[in-house]
Amino acid sequence: MLKHPIRVLIVDDEPAICRALSIALERANYFVRTAQSGDAALALIAEERFDVLLIDLRIPDTRGDVVFELAAAAQPHLRTQTVFMSGDGTERSRRLILACKCPWLHKPFELRELLSFINTVVQVPYDEVHDQSA
Repeated sequence: MLKHPIRVLIVDDEPAICRALSIALERANYFVRTAQSGDAALALIAEERFDVLLIDLRIPDTRGDVVFELAAAAQPHLRTQTVFMSGDGTERSRRLILACKCPWLHKPFELRELLSFINTVVQVPYDEVHDQSA
């Protein structure tokens, strides 16, 4: 078992998505914080360390790609420990995701797929996080 839970920051402007993902990830033994704007996400990143950034590419105040770059500048491990989620399939989105080599989940997605991507980017075996005896 891990010594501490994986710390995940969820950034999505839709409150229902933040809440649903937060509940699901907390039940799966992750420590979760949420931000519904780019500015709120950057404030949290300035105050706390996160193991994984789970971010929507389309955020009204500050685009997800900008938040990603600023987050990675503040916490360099997030450059490879980010999972993008979006219904946006534009060429610009694809280029960003290819350039950073981070996983991308197309909305809507399966929770199991999200958990797998999170564990992949932090390189933790699934069983270490999800202790079946708990």
